[in-house]
Amino acid sequence: MSNLAEDTRVLEAVSRVWGYDSLRPMQSRAIAAAIEGRDCLTVLPTGGGKSLCYQVPPLITGRTTIVISPLIALMRDQVRALELSDYPAAALHSALENEDARDILRRLREGALRLLLVAPERAVTPGFGGVLASLADAGGLNSIAVDEAHCISQWGHDFRPEYRRLAELRRVAPGVAMQAFTATATPMVRDDIVRQLGLRDPEVLVGVFDRPNLDLPRARAA
Repeated sequence: MSNLAEDTRVLEAVSRVWGYDSLRPMQSRAIAAAIEGRDCLTVLPTGGGKSLCYQVPPLITGRTTIVISPLIALMRDQVRALELSDYPAAALHSALENEDARDILRRLREGALRLLLVAPERAVTPGFGGVLASLADAGGLNSIAVDEAHCISQWGHDFRPEYRRLAELRRVAPGVAMQAFTATATPMVRDDIVRQLGLRDPEVLVGVFDRPNLDLPRARAA
């Protein structure tokens, strides 16, 4: 693996947009995979910084990353925070007016967005698939990221039917790398995510889930 994630461009972008001086090891490796166009599964606990793993690479490659995200409120919060830092991002979901959705798709086609968050229901429609294929054919698509990727697994606790169709995006943009992100760490779920998404020789990154600030009482023997 190369040292792309430690590239000064990455560190400069992280400092400029988010105000951080460094990255965590798992973040660095996930960012490097996306920049290099490799498939990757990243498992980090809630609050572990998964979003940086897909937000940073398009700033370096100059191409768009599509992020599949299941919750409209979270998409809105991410876009709002990024726009405050002059990061060109948008979210495409069912709560948008038709005119707003058309404007977002226009910006996507023109290469004006670095990050587009998309609800899974919208991502698997033929219309969006056509836009995605055109963007990939033009060399404007950096990668496809699947957030809350445990939703694709039959062993995941948050199963949503549309997630099971996300492998279709691989057929729409066959040469584009795909990264999956989740906080669900069981080996069975990880294996199922890789299989369901058709990840190709993915790097599998699993962060540390121990929380030293939490002291859980042990069960007493009967």
